Amino acid sequence: MMNLKEVVSSRRPTLLQIIILLTILQLLVTLLTNGFALSFDEAMWHYIGRNWFRHGMVPYSGGIDNKSPLIFVIFGLSDTLFGVNYWFPRVLATACQSISIYYIYKIAKHIAGQQAGMLAISFFGLSLLWHGTGGRYVAFTETYEVMFIAIAVYKYLTAQNKKDVLISGLMAGLGLGFRLSAIFGILTLIISSLRKSRIYTVTFCAGVSLSILFLASAGFFAGINLHSFLTYGLADNFGTGSTTDHSLLWKLENFSDKFFYSEIILFYPLVLAYIFIKRKVDLFILWLVLEFIGINIIGIYDTVHLKDLLALLSLMSAFTITWLVNVHKVPVKPVMVIIWLTFFPKLLEPLVNIKKILIGGTGPVEKYGIRPYIKPGEGSRKELGLWIKANTTSQDKVFVAGFGAQVQAYSERISPTVYFNATQTRIAKETFFHDMQINKPAMILVPLFSEYEQLVSADMRQFVNELIQKNYYLYKTMYNYNIYRAKK
Repeated sequence: MMNLKEVVSSRRPTLLQIIILLTILQLLVTLLTNGFALSFDEAMWHYIGRNWFRHGMVPYSGGIDNKSPLIFVIFGLSDTLFGVNYWFPRVLATACQSISIYYIYKIAKHIAGQQAGMLAISFFGLSLLWHGTGGRYVAFTETYEVMFIAIAVYKYLTAQNKKDVLISGLMAGLGLGFRLSAIFGILTLIISSLRKSRIYTVTFCAGVSLSILFLASAGFFAGINLHSFLTYGLADNFGTGSTTDHSLLWKLENFSDKFFYSEIILFYPLVLAYIFIKRKVDLFILWLVLEFIGINIIGIYDTVHLKDLLALLSLMSAFTITWLVNVHKVPVKPVMVIIWLTFFPKLLEPLVNIKKILIGGTGPVEKYGIRPYIKPGEGSRKELGLWIKANTTSQDKVFVAGFGAQVQAYSERISPTVYFNATQTRIAKETFFHDMQINKPAMILVPLFSEYEQLVSADMRQFVNELIQKNYYLYKTMYNYNIYRAKK
């Protein structure tokens, strides 16, 4: 018979059980969302991916966004397999995120043992679910970037020969293929390898280069123009009218919101303790500094950008607690319980939606057609897109003014312009005016809610209004959009 100690030990959750639990929690958070629809960014990627897979319109000619073609592949495949849906990309990304969790465990275990590994995945897996770190937005490029960089770091740390280092570089290169911010993880490994061996550095860089060469070749044969990729994916993201064009006050407010008024502050005491314990810049501190610099260079401070920091914060926190347990004999079980209670995400929205599914009922009714005009929720934007699909032909072009990617995606209609969302750089405006002049759509939707005037420049709004006055008539109003049809 087992003694009491053996019984207690046998009841400890296993690595597989924790990963399964975290995976289930992620699916609850990401699938049971209000609206049960594609988010704004997902809708953009679905639209571009669908145009690519369904109509042969390659990225940057069938729709422009500043993301990697790899994310368009995922959403194009999703459309090919299941039509317009939000669940497949999120389930696939959740599986990839679980792989990240596993490799964070392996990194921590390699550095500080089994206990550190279990602590690290508790920190990491739970923090990924927070609202303040974009928990529901798992199907973003950050998920894939973090997965490949985590694998790269583990292969680098455990490398026994140049082959392992080469594999590390290959994985890091794939991470870069999904998101350019992976460069900061890559720089960390390059600097670290310089301290070890120049041969390791050359081999690692060779692996990164091979991945980039492979992805570039695949893009070339798919018909993607390299100049277009560099222009729309990189160069046109800075400057007037770009996604990073915000005032210093806006940036300070968003920086404070993400770093001082979100759940991420829970990490700070343990991370500071780690820095104090180490008293030198090791791989993890260097990596954290570079990632933090990267987030500030981009300067948007989106919640999902914090995902680049969570693995590091989790590892450093796990190492700190492991040190406390080993040096000061702090009992680990109560600490683990405290971690789960403190870091556990708020599940109000998924639980409410489970109730709706099981016993019916709806939330607050959105009131349309009365002032002040509200912006329709994701579910309403989905319904509007489906209405457009039912009331137009598959050959009709439809333009949704402003930021209407969700309406556009669910309508399954092609926009007359590659800038189907209101990007407002010089290049974007010139292209938008040109496209709309030569490809007049059968239907135009113009928002009544204030976001349109607040976020879309006056010259673009004026252009759309003049086009409507000459060629369109008001057909009806739905979900606080005026819907115009082309005159016969």
